[in-house]
Amino acid sequence: MRTLYVRIIMTTMLIMIASSILGFVVTNIYYHNFLKPQNDKKITEIAYQISDMYEHNTNQPISDYLQSISQIGYKLHMIDANGHAQSYGKPFSDEGVDAGVVSSIIEGETFHGIEAYPWSPFVTGFFDHTLANTIGVPIEIDGEKRALFVRPYMMQQFGELRVFLAILLTLLLFFSFVIVLVSTRYLVKPIKNLTDATHKIAAGNYHIKLNLNRKDEIGRLARDFSQMSTSLERTEEKREEFVASVSHEIQSPLTSIQGFSQALREEDIPVEEQQRYLSIIEKESRRLSVLSSQLLTLSFLDSETDLEQFVPLNIEKQLKEVMSTIEWQLQEKNLSVTLEKEELDIKVLGDPKLLYQVWMNLLTNAVKYTPENGEIKVEIINLRDEVEVYVSDTGIGISEEDMAHLFERFYRADKARTRTDHSTGLGLSIAQKIIELHEGSITARSTLGEGSTFIVTLKK
Repeated sequence: MRTLYVRIIMTTMLIMIASSILGFVVTNIYYHNFLKPQNDKKITEIAYQISDMYEHNTNQPISDYLQSISQIGYKLHMIDANGHAQSYGKPFSDEGVDAGVVSSIIEGETFHGIEAYPWSPFVTGFFDHTLANTIGVPIEIDGEKRALFVRPYMMQQFGELRVFLAILLTLLLFFSFVIVLVSTRYLVKPIKNLTDATHKIAAGNYHIKLNLNRKDEIGRLARDFSQMSTSLERTEEKREEFVASVSHEIQSPLTSIQGFSQALREEDIPVEEQQRYLSIIEKESRRLSVLSSQLLTLSFLDSETDLEQFVPLNIEKQLKEVMSTIEWQLQEKNLSVTLEKEELDIKVLGDPKLLYQVWMNLLTNAVKYTPENGEIKVEIINLRDEVEVYVSDTGIGISEEDMAHLFERFYRADKARTRTDHSTGLGLSIAQKIIELHEGSITARSTLGEGSTFIVTLKK
């Protein structure tokens, strides 16, 4: 299996090779379309200058003259009317030329071999030293016309430059490959560290350290990954705490039921004591039933509800239904309850069953923690885009220490209460989860010994 390190190196090298080939082809196209005509024109002028200088200076033999020209970086080839040829300077790689071309040059025409040289994608005519890739001009020697072919000798003119460029390109490619090898390892290392970190997280080890000082995308990824790791660690801690709490909550009533049922079976106890034991078993069974129901509710809420099930509902009507349901509890403690509103028919968008459970949890808590002859007040405030519902009581209140943990699962502020009152410590957690699913908020404020107020904010 190829690693990311090998893939990056191979990809980079392929890009460099492909870029070099493409650059050569594009440069060759540029030469054939733009530079070749200019080169042809320039060498044509030089060829005529060579011819004119000899024709106006007959003091030097033609061989010596052309040999001296070849020494300054030109290749020359002269053919007479009979086909006799003579080269000066480095010989051409291919001295073949059509006889008609020679005749036309002797008659006074110019042979533009450079401009007419055929195009090839990978072989540039700039370095092709053939007779067909020259400029042919007429030259008169002792009254006889001959054809003179002229071409710059690139190896002589640019020999050192070509070696320099060859060394430069070779070193450029070599150092590029070395830098790619080193830089790729530097780039891949943090990704490898992230991979190792994922393996640690998969194994349950959330204590990882990553380089968070980078300012690029990998640095942001490392920071996000660290945040995710921290979040997963907290989630795992909450899960373990939740499992432990559930186990504890279930174990307590089960122990009571087991103990009292065993006593009923094995001991000879009075009927009144039997009835008391049976009453305790019934209450603990009921608490287990409530606990299992609320755990199922939390599991359902944690998977979130379908927002398409939300419908407009009348807050006032729903609160009155809840008050009617708990009326017997209110009468039992002689509690007064009032409902205040600013206007009629105040509606919010939500799930009727879930919001009904929120109001039920808040009002039953208010009843539970308000002493006899106390007061409960419900107020609905209609805002522009939201609706606020205040549920206040004159109960025992909540301490500042407990306020910080009020909505935690299985947390109960009144630690002095016995477990036989069917409380599970999940009511407010369920209410908060429901309100969050409605994209609202629930908060509380309280003064110890004076009462508490819960504020629910919902969108319209």
